[in-house]
Amino acid sequence: MTSPSGTQQAILAGGCFWCTEAVLKDVRGVQKIESGYIGGHTPNPDYRSVCSGTTGHAEAVRVTFDPAQVDFRDLLGLFFATHDPTSLNRQGADTGTQYRSAVFPLTPEQDAQTREVIADLTAQGAFDRPIVTTIEPASTFHVAEDYHQDYYANNPRQPYCVAVIAPKVAKLRTYYADRLKG
Repeated sequence: MTSPSGTQQAILAGGCFWCTEAVLKDVRGVQKIESGYIGGHTPNPDYRSVCSGTTGHAEAVRVTFDPAQVDFRDLLGLFFATHDPTSLNRQGADTGTQYRSAVFPLTPEQDAQTREVIADLTAQGAFDRPIVTTIEPASTFHVAEDYHQDYYANNPRQPYCVAVIAPKVAKLRTYYADRLKG
């Protein structure tokens, strides 16, 4: 989806939205990132209902980005490199369909590029197991409660942040430093 300002959006679910937000937030070209819920059947989901695993929603992020600085394919590359796309309905200790690995393409081009990236990673043998990331139709994106926005930045010493998010952010900073904001 392209806006009048030339920015585009992408919706990605890589387990806990705190992790995906923290990893992609500092990527050059990312202008805004929001944690939220998508892909379910319950109207107006909230954190408690999504965590129950009964709403069908995934924890996801909506990324607004400048494609002149980072394109959708690059975002996908970072997304696949910083979570486990081979783990069905699980990221670490977080289990349930709300933690599934999924891409919610907003355009036919995003859909095609997602399929190409998954096929390329599979052909390269990038992972020891098959990629189980789903490609799902984009539905209403529900922005999560305020306290979930910028969670890692606001809670860097929280035990989950230290144990789970910090290593992912460190990996991004080590291996993809050239893609980060200056």
